[in-house]
Amino acid sequence: MTIVRLKIDVSGTVGDEAWREIRQYDEIQSADFGPQFGSGGRCNHAPGAPHNKGEWIGAEIRLQTPLLAQYAVSHYLEQDRVMDADVVD
Repeated sequence: MTIVRLKIDVSGTVGDEAWREIRQYDEIQSADFGPQFGSGGRCNHAPGAPHNKGEWIGAEIRLQTPLLAQYAVSHYLEQDRVMDADVVD
């Protein structure tokens, strides 16, 4: 299993809205989103309020092979809300 870590710009969205709008790569085995995969710091707003400018939250995508992971990185980096994507060893 190969892992791709994403850095998702959540500014101006509420909750996991930015994550739900991401087009997932067809070949993924599984995907998870949350601050346990990295974040720009603790959210300093009410739970139902939009995220502040500059906030980001990490995600982890699992794929079967390193080659698929490289294709997935390209796929995710084409999307506006994806700030960074890297294959993790």
